[in-house]
Amino acid sequence: MDRTHLSHRSRRTGRAGNPGRTGNPGRTGNPARTSRTSRTSRTRRTRPASPRRPLRAAVLAWVLVTGVAAGSAGCGAADSGDDAAGGEQRAVRTAMGVVRVPVAPQRVVVLDTAELDSAITLGVKPVGATRADVASGFLNYLPAEKVAGIRDVGAIGSPNLEAIAGLQPDLILTNKARDATRYEELSAIAPTVMTETTGYPWKENFQVHAAALGKQAAAQRVRAAYATHVGQVTAAIGGPAAAKETEVNVVRFIEGADIRIYGKKTYIGTLLADVGLGRPAITDRARDGFSYDVSPEQLDKADADAIFTSSYGDPAKSGQTKATNSGLWKSMSAVRNGATFKVDDQLWIQGIGYTAAHAILDELRRDVASGG
Repeated sequence: MDRTHLSHRSRRTGRAGNPGRTGNPGRTGNPARTSRTSRTSRTRRTRPASPRRPLRAAVLAWVLVTGVAAGSAGCGAADSGDDAAGGEQRAVRTAMGVVRVPVAPQRVVVLDTAELDSAITLGVKPVGATRADVASGFLNYLPAEKVAGIRDVGAIGSPNLEAIAGLQPDLILTNKARDATRYEELSAIAPTVMTETTGYPWKENFQVHAAALGKQAAAQRVRAAYATHVGQVTAAIGGPAAAKETEVNVVRFIEGADIRIYGKKTYIGTLLADVGLGRPAITDRARDGFSYDVSPEQLDKADADAIFTSSYGDPAKSGQTKATNSGLWKSMSAVRNGATFKVDDQLWIQGIGYTAAHAILDELRRDVASGG
């Protein structure tokens, strides 16, 4: 791959293209696995309530017998006092209302990738976490020593409630996009702090996580370090004006789905905006700001000064290998200028948080900055 640094002076002209088909943006992280011929099936179906009742009853019974629920009775009650064991609590505002949590939680369980990144960033090793759809279970950008010993509590979006209860957590971090339907069961196990969604509002979500973990001071230092790093990358590119003149696209290949050109209301979109990089006009067509989806025959609509590509899973199966060997791809100006870069999907798309952000900023500086 040509890693020649991109110069903003070699800008293309006339990139406006005919609008293509928009696709369901889905959620940040795991992509929708539906095919292009059945878009209407992408809407998530609501499971019937009845099959969940035996599991709910079993988990609640287990909680009552073992006493895991002690300390969670004050969830959502802003005027609750200390828990049954006399431990100090404080109120945290969440997407589900005010939740009372321990002042210094010791046994934290996280149920999505952003929550895990937040905990690791703030120096907290969870006792349990859901696994991502990757071979290692945890996204590969996270330091191995930071995730060693964390217990697997099931897949993201379908956690094992009994496994969670068995860890006797005193705090659970998740979001409504993944676990809204399980809030009652999770809250019976431990105080459960949910954000509204994941991805785009990652900075606001981090603040909620920091408040729940009692790490507000550390969070302030994290934000300051990120702002400094962003400024360094922008300066390396040549300053705000040069960054703005450099238009960047992020393209993701997914097996059984259209190719995604990521929009501005995404995690990666916020990082590009923070650095001050320009975005091609095609990103303004992204549905809900998430992504503008194209077929392989429309891939040239992703052209820009620099293109970062990722594959969810095997590149041969996602279509990345075929697409990036096509004549259409080779005709694109970013390709001709040696300004296309393959990046790790686990880091750029599935990872959400400040630990991921610093690694991405390093790659942006390496690949886009004219002076290295």
